[in-house]
Amino acid sequence: MDLFWAIVGGLIVAATPLVFAALGELVVEKSGVLNLGVEGMMVIGAIAGLATKVLTGSYVLAFIAAIVAGALMAGLFGVLTQMLLSNQVATGLALTLFGLGVSSLVGQSFSGKTAGAFPKLPVLEVDVVAGLSLVMVAVVAWWLSSTRGGMILRAVGENHDAAHAVGYKVVRVRMMALLFGGAMAGMGGAYLSLVQTPFWAEKMTAGRGWIALALVVFAAWQPVRVLTGALLFGGITIVQLHAQGFGLKVDAQLLSMLPYLATIAVLVLISRESTRFGLRAPQSLGKTFYAVS
Repeated sequence: MDLFWAIVGGLIVAATPLVFAALGELVVEKSGVLNLGVEGMMVIGAIAGLATKVLTGSYVLAFIAAIVAGALMAGLFGVLTQMLLSNQVATGLALTLFGLGVSSLVGQSFSGKTAGAFPKLPVLEVDVVAGLSLVMVAVVAWWLSSTRGGMILRAVGENHDAAHAVGYKVVRVRMMALLFGGAMAGMGGAYLSLVQTPFWAEKMTAGRGWIALALVVFAAWQPVRVLTGALLFGGITIVQLHAQGFGLKVDAQLLSMLPYLATIAVLVLISRESTRFGLRAPQSLGKTFYAVS
């Protein structure tokens, strides 16, 4: 039983960064914006969190710094795409490259430094931040389905012209969604560098931002399904890490490919059977909003 609960705890820890990042991107896409810069926001959150922890010794300040850093990156994306009307796909890719470059530069001063052991709760040997990720799934699901703000966000994502015609501030709604998404991605990145692997390594997000983007599609833009998908990919990561420890003679390179192969397989499956999976993207997703006075 101890081994079982240890595996469950490890599964939740592996899934937590994906839950934060994917939930944030889900809200962004529900508003009609496609932000491919999740990887860049996560890695900026990772270095901001670790650097703040090393310099101040405070986990609270470290997570706040990561949230602010992720939100600032998302705000930059919002200014470029929602105000200056740049292409969302190109800008998102540029944001990822920018985040990887800045984090590499800043991280040179923190290479080899660790954040220390993060305190765990006695329940399942997980930490309070992992528990918070589960709470956020419920909060986001409730907010999107049961509040006026969630209704407005979904209306903007489905038809931004109609939402504008009835008086909703489309750009303001999308900017707020982007800031939330950036904050969540920063939180996910900080969890990586402060809790899951408490040290800095260049490009330590290792594609998790792209997996988070795939999770949003896998979840059919539904928060509870995000948790299911994150646990699935977290389980694959656990298998990757522990397979050789159980005596399985499998190439390390092949094992490291497993999460990404699974991502491709899942996307192919749900695209072929979109009706079965209830796959329906917001109608205005990725479209530029041109305000007409």
